[in-house]
Amino acid sequence: MLRTVEVTMVILILAGAFIAVSLFAVLPSPRQISSPNLRQLALTTLQVLDTNKALTETIFKDRANQAWTDLQIALTACLLPNIVYNLTVYDIVTLPDGTVTYQLVNSITNSESGVGTDSEAASYLVTSTNVTFTAVPQKISGTLYILNCSDANGWWITGYTGQTLAADLKNLLSPYFSTTIMVQNTTQLGLLLNGTPLKGEIINNAVVMNTFGEAVPIPSAYADLYPRNSYAEYCYELGKRTNQYNWTWVSIVGWPFYYVSNTAKFSSSQNDWGIYGMIKVDNPGLRAFLMGLDGQGYTSPPGNSQTGNPGVVYFTSWANYYSNYYGIYPSPYQTSTRALPPSILEDYNLKVDNKYGYVFQQSNGWIAGATYNHIGSDGKIHGSLTAIGLTRIPDIRATALALLMYYHPVLYKSEFTLRTGERPTQRLVVLQLSQQGGS
Repeated sequence: MLRTVEVTMVILILAGAFIAVSLFAVLPSPRQISSPNLRQLALTTLQVLDTNKALTETIFKDRANQAWTDLQIALTACLLPNIVYNLTVYDIVTLPDGTVTYQLVNSITNSESGVGTDSEAASYLVTSTNVTFTAVPQKISGTLYILNCSDANGWWITGYTGQTLAADLKNLLSPYFSTTIMVQNTTQLGLLLNGTPLKGEIINNAVVMNTFGEAVPIPSAYADLYPRNSYAEYCYELGKRTNQYNWTWVSIVGWPFYYVSNTAKFSSSQNDWGIYGMIKVDNPGLRAFLMGLDGQGYTSPPGNSQTGNPGVVYFTSWANYYSNYYGIYPSPYQTSTRALPPSILEDYNLKVDNKYGYVFQQSNGWIAGATYNHIGSDGKIHGSLTAIGLTRIPDIRATALALLMYYHPVLYKSEFTLRTGERPTQRLVVLQLSQQGGS
């Protein structure tokens, strides 16, 4: 009997506690529980309305213009029937003392009583379509030579030709250089190697960009200088010329100097993969170039160079920074199968700047993409090599980024430019939303 009384008292206490809590607890309304994210909805709606700059064009028109009515129709169609909205447009005015004020331009709503206090809002800053923003790059002194040789074939550039890559690289990089010259054939390349300008330009301190991947074009005159099985000596000469003229030689992808190519001279020769017009130099090519760059005497054969396969490699923090700065966006992680060993730094008196030189972080001791400066006995730079040791298919944006990182030209970002007689105009659009229903 006593046990029954105890159980009954416990039940009464629990029931009393439940009733007391029910009386004093404040429960949220159904609308609050299931309400959408109104602020995000407002921002998304503004972005949708500004597709093809429709919103921007409307808010700069006179209030009596039919476009405002069309805007309200579009706004109503974007939102659910139970959403109350108020779209307000303000002129942004900067006073002579620097104070910024907001002056009401127009407002449209679907509720005479307003949106109420339980609302969310998003803002959207727009600039009149008669206004443009420009960024003018600082010109890199010196000439950009892009090998566009019609009588050469490339390798490790699957899906492309050297000529198509040359055109794309010209579009990417020519705005940054004072002079850009397309080297149209191997004969012109031979003139350049012999110190003859192609268009009266300055040869020294130039960039020579090889768009043919693992192959490098060779003029017929140079092909005749060397035995058929010793074209590594041509790569050695390229290294010497790079040192002599203080060039930056750029290899866009793969194993540099692995083949030489001249479609007329080697018309019956192919690279064992069905690409005619080229002959394999093999491993010694890169080593021979670096020997020439370093001013070492040529030994035949020069010995084998080495590349590595570190796999996936990642941008350095500086590469990420300059990718955003220049607006060039290759993938920040790439696959490298032709990376160079750090031992070449000591072997050939090379140096890579930690800020401007490395595109990718070193991986397993390999350098997947960098600009190597040859440092002479006077402590100055005498020629450089930019090598992007990625796998095919080539991403020329990585090459462009490497070159811009190395030279790091300044972007002069101008203020707004207008047509004659017009002034800069910016307006702020605020969309305020609330939800009807629920209690």
